[in-house]
Amino acid sequence: MGTTVTSFPALYAQTQGFTLGAPHRFTVAPDGTTVLFLRSGGGTDAVGRLYAHDVATGEERLLADPAHLDAGDDTPMTDRERARRERARDRSAGIGGYSTDAAVTTAVFTVAGRLYAVDVRTAQVTGLNAQEPAAEARIDPTGQTVAYVSGDELRVVGRDGKEDRALATPDGPDITWGLPEHEASESMDRFEGHWWAPDGRSLIAARVDNTPVQIWYVSDPEHPERPPTALRYPSAGTPNAEVTLHILGLDGARIPVRWDAETFEYVTRVTWDDTALLVCVQNRPQTVMRVLAADPVSGETMLAAENTDPRWTTIVNGLPAHTAAGRLIWSVDDGDTRRLTVDGIPVTPPGLQVEEVLAVDGETVLFAARDEPAERHLWTVDTTSMSPVPSPVAEVPSSVPVPVPSPVAEVPSPAPAPVPVAGAPSPVRVTAAPGIHDGTRAGGVTVVVAHTLDSDTVTVDGRPLRSLAVEPPLRPQVRLAALGTRELRTAVLFPTGHVPGSAKLPVLLSPYGGSAAQRAVSGRAWYYAQQWFADQGFAVIVADGRGTPGRGPVWERARLDDHAGPRLQDQVDALHAAADRYGDMDLTRVGIRGWSAGGYLAALAVLRRPDVFHAAVAGAPVTDQLLYSSHWQERTLGLPHENPAGYAQGSLIADAPNLSRPLMLIHGLLDDNVLPVHTMKLSAALFAAGRPHTVLPLPGATHMGNTADRMWEMELAFLRNALTHPAAGPGVR
Repeated sequence: MGTTVTSFPALYAQTQGFTLGAPHRFTVAPDGTTVLFLRSGGGTDAVGRLYAHDVATGEERLLADPAHLDAGDDTPMTDRERARRERARDRSAGIGGYSTDAAVTTAVFTVAGRLYAVDVRTAQVTGLNAQEPAAEARIDPTGQTVAYVSGDELRVVGRDGKEDRALATPDGPDITWGLPEHEASESMDRFEGHWWAPDGRSLIAARVDNTPVQIWYVSDPEHPERPPTALRYPSAGTPNAEVTLHILGLDGARIPVRWDAETFEYVTRVTWDDTALLVCVQNRPQTVMRVLAADPVSGETMLAAENTDPRWTTIVNGLPAHTAAGRLIWSVDDGDTRRLTVDGIPVTPPGLQVEEVLAVDGETVLFAARDEPAERHLWTVDTTSMSPVPSPVAEVPSSVPVPVPSPVAEVPSPAPAPVPVAGAPSPVRVTAAPGIHDGTRAGGVTVVVAHTLDSDTVTVDGRPLRSLAVEPPLRPQVRLAALGTRELRTAVLFPTGHVPGSAKLPVLLSPYGGSAAQRAVSGRAWYYAQQWFADQGFAVIVADGRGTPGRGPVWERARLDDHAGPRLQDQVDALHAAADRYGDMDLTRVGIRGWSAGGYLAALAVLRRPDVFHAAVAGAPVTDQLLYSSHWQERTLGLPHENPAGYAQGSLIADAPNLSRPLMLIHGLLDDNVLPVHTMKLSAALFAAGRPHTVLPLPGATHMGNTADRMWEMELAFLRNALTHPAAGPGVR
């Protein structure tokens, strides 16, 4: 393994959760002959390299290695690239992303702010004569021109490295071209800010005006000689960045894309294919989301599809899209099912929760969906047999007024279900083993990434792709169940070798509980920390409560604007149901740990239910709902001036005088997602109320934490002490 590390937490940190050395970021050539991917040189090597896999022979070729470039693999990463990887939760180095032309004959990427192109057939790497530092490089579909961002300027350079020039230059100090704004990359999973036309003659680019956005400052106490970093951060109820789109011709033409941007201020997705230029926009309450077809000549837009919901509409990754024949792929929330539609016709059945469209290969759509919340499978649907393609654009201008219901209104009756159509195709499941699956497809070739409770594998049309990842020395022993009246998907882990009935163990809950992800799933990669804590003498419980994804629209919206009540009650119910089913749990010694949304839930638990929870470790918690992201918070809580009680009820500062149990707060001091002010503000309130607590600041750490080895050990020491010598508090059930 090339390491002398002996402790499991240290090995977990060095291998970045055993992900280093595993292939990822796949691109399949349209003729199905070649698959490009990134992989580091080994299980403790963080430097990404670009490879090509020959589908017919199974051979792989190294296309680009940062160590062989003039930038070198030890050149410092630029601030912009570091910020991009933070948004994507990527801790790797080297090549972190790449772009290809439509034929996948050329790939472009940046390393240390320098722009490179590689010929996929010959592996010849060329440094392009681009302005530095370069970032966000994308080659046009024809392979002739590369667009990239330097500073806040959108630039283009020829594939031959000639004619580097600015395409759009900021007209103010807080304006960027070709980049996503903070809310897009942090809350909408939109990481792009410019997109090429299919013919490579023009781009559509985002102009982001950050002037209205408040400035917050993040300082690094390890380096007092450095000034604080100014961050444009739109917290709930404050002004967002103003985002407009413009079609920029390589000939100098500039055409603004027109829609009612005052009402629909969020740009969630942009897609430009051979059928149409599509722009997906959302209003600020997130109750209406529209797909607009834009005319590349005039910039005018027409309504192509629309979703509405009085609570909120949900962004589905990979949508909107078109099949090769021009059929519009979209989704609709039909009662308790999120369904895939093609030209408005539902092509997935009730109960199959569509989660993401991964690829469109001709008339075949590859998507991920769940019919069991703990498992994510790949499916395909072939649209060839569907009726002739209608006009993709409704004859309704995009400026038509729409109702904007309150996002915190009472739950209405379900919208009318889509009408089934005779002859609509049926989806076919691609993956079989219980697990969490991802992948892509082109040219009839499917790449499948499978995470199961036994292994993590990548296959290309069923044949394995080589991984250099370290095989974990710890094997999670996971018991998955649906517990209680709400059938909460729950994982329970005991110490390795534990004999039922041999001992009563302290209990440790380890939830996430937020709307971004699930934790009780059929994949071993989710349980390394949990099994390690279990092996230290705990019974560990991981439960997904109301509001977590994977169980359909009704479950996602079940807690509405109550941030605290339902999610905390579901943890209490999962604890008691697990103790009733499995036994061996000492309910007089119950701890809870979590990060981000899980950190909030951990602090919430000891502040509001000390009768159940006896100690908590809260990492990067959102303690004041007013101080977190506008797009994220307003989705469920609405605007603060419309729902002040909801924001107050979900915040923890006023609960400080109630603390009667041991609480450890952990926060990365460079966290620009949940800023350190959240922990500092709660700590100050606890101090003012005379409530002892522990604060563990992480110098140099961001929202990703970055220090799992030492942090786990400190959490363990705190929990052992707290549960051995609990503070005085109310009695336990």
